[in-house]
Amino acid sequence: MQIAKDAVQKATRSGAALAEAYLLSSKDLSIEVRDGEVETMKLAEDRGLGLRVITAGRVGFAFTTEFSASGIEQVVQQALANGSNTEPDEYYKLPQVTEAYPQLDLYDPAIRAATVEHKIKMAVEMESKAKAYDKRVKIIESSIYQDAEMEVSIVNSQGLQAHYQGAYGGLYCALVAEEGADSQTGFAMKYGLKFAELDPVAIGQRAAQRAVRMLGAKPVKSQRVPVVLDPYIATNFLGLLAPALSGEAVQKGRSLFAGKVGQRVASQLITIVDDGRLAGGIASAPFDGEGVPTSETVLIDAGQLKGFLYNTYTAAKEGVASTGNGVRSSFKSTPEVGTTNFFIRPGQVTQEQIIKEVKNGLYVTEVMGMHTANPISGDFSVGAAGIWIENGQLTKPVRGVALAGNIMELLSAVDAVGEDLEFFGGKGAPTVRVASMSLSGS
Repeated sequence: MQIAKDAVQKATRSGAALAEAYLLSSKDLSIEVRDGEVETMKLAEDRGLGLRVITAGRVGFAFTTEFSASGIEQVVQQALANGSNTEPDEYYKLPQVTEAYPQLDLYDPAIRAATVEHKIKMAVEMESKAKAYDKRVKIIESSIYQDAEMEVSIVNSQGLQAHYQGAYGGLYCALVAEEGADSQTGFAMKYGLKFAELDPVAIGQRAAQRAVRMLGAKPVKSQRVPVVLDPYIATNFLGLLAPALSGEAVQKGRSLFAGKVGQRVASQLITIVDDGRLAGGIASAPFDGEGVPTSETVLIDAGQLKGFLYNTYTAAKEGVASTGNGVRSSFKSTPEVGTTNFFIRPGQVTQEQIIKEVKNGLYVTEVMGMHTANPISGDFSVGAAGIWIENGQLTKPVRGVALAGNIMELLSAVDAVGEDLEFFGGKGAPTVRVASMSLSGS
């Protein structure tokens, strides 16, 4: 905090009208095992300061990993020099924070307290339980334990001083099941803030179960049918919406939601939220990359578009308040508009109930080519795999089919939302059923 204060004072004394110092110290551990032995173990530490200065609407930015007096002096001069070469923009401001930051439980000391041997043992156990699940599980592609700790401090010349510490841990397993000439993949993962909630047995078994159930998969004929999206797949589609719900995309004319605030854009069963203070959320923090308190922002409420996500700059441009979504990937970058814990709010029904009501349809467990979808028009055409539903029962595995449509039409056609909200990193969704979709097959 003192280093940050010194940088801000030096910048203002050197002629900056406004100055902001962002300090990040992080530590990442990754352990990958194969055949019960550690294959790779990486421990990476990163520490640095990013400095923003604003004078007469001109923004300068520079960063350093050198915290000595001369290092701070150098980054101040570099930021001022960079600022003198930029175009002035009246909307560049630094936040003045008057409200209190939320009190969040983000640091579990058990993550640091657990020995490296214990963490290796978790990855080994996940691998062995996945193999033991079914003799057709032949190859474990990845069995990984990961954790990270971070400490963030922000000081600006408007009187803002903020600091927090956080940590998370996670497990990831990916594998291949084989039967005859047929091979199918499966994966499972869990990332969270509490070390005690990581369950290597459950993750290994779930990855194996997902691969084994797809053995013998074949295409079905082309048709229009109800489609049930597994939480992971619903989260994939949700990821397509994230850029379109930023104020920046709207201002640049790159959002399919532009001009639609107050209009119905989805089924009334769909409520989409970004919540930077969500209890247990992996992307939760008391403040964003500019020191603005995080908040719960309902973007789509019962199908109606309510608004967008903003950082300080895009909010000033729009004449609204920042939603606390000035996100930084590191101290080496300025705050862009981004999501925190971004999810579809769960409904009341179970996944079993949702499937039970389908006479003929597809339960989608995998999509390929989501990166080819157009985030501006919302059009997509993706390869899909899953399990066929007949008379409310999951029957045979299906592969080699494609789903095509538009994300807006998909959202509008949702006729069931499950209670089983599951997060995959900072994004999450429950099971979602779409009343009818075009399925291209054999």
